[in-house]
Amino acid sequence: MVAVAYSVAFDGIEARLVEVQCAVSAGLPGFAIVGLPDKSVSEARERVRAAFGAMAVALPTKRLTVNLSPADIPKEGSHFDLPIALAVLAALEVIPGDELARYVCMGELALDGRLLPVTGALPAAMAAAEDDRALICPRDCGPEAAWIDRVPVLAASSLRHAVDHLTDRAPLARALPGQLQDPPPIGCMSEVRGQERGKRALEIAAAGRHHLLMVGPPGAGKSMLAARLPGLMPPLNPAEALESSMIHSLNGSLPPGGLIRHAPFCDPHHNASLPAMVGGGRRAQPGQVSLAHNGILFLDELPEFPRQVLETLRQPVETGEVVVARANAHIRYPCRFLLVAAANPCRCGHLGDPASACTRAPGCGTDYLGRISGPLLDRFDLRLELPAVNLSDLDLPASGETTAQIAERVARARDIQSRRFADHPRIRVNAEASGAVLDQIASPDAEGRDLLIKAAEKLRLSARGYHRILRSARTIADLDGAETVRAPHLAEAISYRLPFVAGG
Repeated sequence: MVAVAYSVAFDGIEARLVEVQCAVSAGLPGFAIVGLPDKSVSEARERVRAAFGAMAVALPTKRLTVNLSPADIPKEGSHFDLPIALAVLAALEVIPGDELARYVCMGELALDGRLLPVTGALPAAMAAAEDDRALICPRDCGPEAAWIDRVPVLAASSLRHAVDHLTDRAPLARALPGQLQDPPPIGCMSEVRGQERGKRALEIAAAGRHHLLMVGPPGAGKSMLAARLPGLMPPLNPAEALESSMIHSLNGSLPPGGLIRHAPFCDPHHNASLPAMVGGGRRAQPGQVSLAHNGILFLDELPEFPRQVLETLRQPVETGEVVVARANAHIRYPCRFLLVAAANPCRCGHLGDPASACTRAPGCGTDYLGRISGPLLDRFDLRLELPAVNLSDLDLPASGETTAQIAERVARARDIQSRRFADHPRIRVNAEASGAVLDQIASPDAEGRDLLIKAAEKLRLSARGYHRILRSARTIADLDGAETVRAPHLAEAISYRLPFVAGG
C-alpha cells in the first residue's frame, strides 16, 4: 500500500509542495528515505522510530520506503519529520489516507513524540492556501501561520495530538494569529544636538528610499542618527509586511507576534562574511540584505568591511534581489532596502583636525576612503560630511523637530509617490524610477536644468550620478509639496554629491 502526505520544500521565500509517499512492501526489514534528502531529513528515521515507540506503535517487519517527490528538488530541514511519520501511519492504516491528503504538514519530532517548532511556517501556510489544503504545524508555529487567514491552521503539540485529530478522536481547534508587539523604543531626533544637515539627509533618505553615506570623525553622531532612522520610516503596507515576514520566518527571527509591521533595521558587524551578508551557507539561508528587505541596512565603519562583501552589494542595490547560486539550484531572495553607511574620514578619524591628525594626513584619508570603490560610492544618492559636535552644544536642552514631526512629512511624501506610481507596479518610491518614468516625473524647470548641466560638467558626473540627483531632487520637491522640480531642489540634491575633503 502507498500512502501520501504533503509538506513543503523552500525555494527562496516560496514554498513548493512536496508529496511524501510511503510504501510498505515485503522484503528485508528496513526504513529508507529517498528523493534528495539532506542529513537532517535522513535522520528523521530515528526520530520517527523513537516517537512511534513513545506512542506504543511498532513498525512492521517489512520494508518501508519513503519518497519525497519531486525527487529532483533538494529536501532540507527537520520539518519533514511530521509528514514522514504521518505517511508511515497512513500506510499502516492507522490513520485514514484520504483525510491526511487534505493537509500540508510540517514539524520536527522529539524522541518522546512532541512537536518542536520549525522555521518557514508562514510561507508553508501560503503554499497550503494556494493548493486549497489546511496546515498542521507545531503549536509554537500556529500563531505565525494563522496570519494567512485563507487556510485553516491546526497547531498540534505532539504527534499523538495530530493522529487524534486525523482519526477524529480529538479534533484540533483552529489556531489564532499571534498578538502583535510594538517595535522596540527608538530615540527621538530632537535629542540629537546639532547635525541639522544630517537630520535633513535622513528625512530625504526615508522619504524616497535614497541610499545615504555619512562621513565624519568619531563621536560626530553618525551611528546615533542611523539608529533613529527607523522612526522616520512609514509602517509597512500589508504586502510589504507579508514579504518581510516570510523572509524572517525562513530565518527563524520572526517576533512572537508572527508578523513584521515596521521597517526592519539590520546592522551587521564589519566582520560579516559574504554568505552572512548576501545569503547562502547551509540551506541557502537569506542574508542581511534580504532580512533588511523593505527596511534599512546600516553598515557602520563601511571601509572596514571586506572588499569582496562590499562589491557584492552593487548588484542587489540596483536590482532589489539577490541570487544565491548553488550547484543544483539558483535561489532568489528579494532585497529592496535603504542602504545607510557610516565611515570615518581616515583610519585615525581626525583628518580634519590638524592638532590630532596623524603624520600621514591627508594621504591617509584618500587611502582609507579609497577602500570604497567608485562604482559602489556612485550608488549612494546622498553623501555628506558630518563635522565634529561642539562640546558646548552637548549642554543644550533637547530642541528641534521631533521624530514624529519629521515622520509626518515623510509619510506625506510617500503618499504622493504612491499615487504617482499607481500605474507602475514595479516602482514604489522615487529612488526606483528610471528611464522615461524618471524623465516624466523629475523634469526640472529651465533654471534647474541649466544648474544641473553645469554641475554635471564641473563634478564630472556619471550617467548614474546624474539620474540619482534627479531622483533626490524629486523627493526634495515632494517634501516641499512642489509639483515641479525647481533650481533650489536641485541645488540641495547636488550638495549631497560633492566630493569628500579626503578626495573620495
